[in-house]
Amino acid sequence: MNDLVLTVDEAAARLRVSRWTLYTLIRSNQLRSFKIGRRRLIEVEALNECIKTLAEVA
Repeated sequence: MNDLVLTVDEAAARLRVSRWTLYTLIRSNQLRSFKIGRRRLIEVEALNECIKTLAEVA
């Protein structure tokens, strides 16, 4: 079963970047995320959109 949402650590691992870099993407509104309680989660679809956007800019 494919995951619908990822934790910050899981998303950072998929992008092969640090947590700091992932939070920078979130703060700059390049990566959508949401909170449930104290946990920040990223939709897999949002991660894919971010990758496409960053690839277009590069």
